[in-house]
Amino acid sequence: MTAQATARNVRVSPRKARLVVDLIRGQNVVRAMAQLSTLRNRAAEPVMKVLQSALANADQHQSDADVDSFRVITAFVDEARALKRFRPRAMGRASGIKKRSSHITLIVGT
Repeated sequence: MTAQATARNVRVSPRKARLVVDLIRGQNVVRAMAQLSTLRNRAAEPVMKVLQSALANADQHQSDADVDSFRVITAFVDEARALKRFRPRAMGRASGIKKRSSHITLIVGT
């Protein structure tokens, strides 16, 4: 039995979110939540929300399932649309800045 949750257009760079997601991939859900709660990274909070949402989805689909025995089966981060901004530079020029976003997807199951 599997359940999936996705957070789209999260304003954290995919490269930074992948560092957090790589830590919890394949782990027990309880251990992954403990690790995310102690992690001092800005991407840990949205990943924790997606994990809680996936657990709620699993509980909704099959209420008699033991959620504590679930594992993070698949976890990946895709690149979302980037906000394009400009910063003034020397001699009247401007350079571009990309404020990147990401789509975070987690699949939990037994």
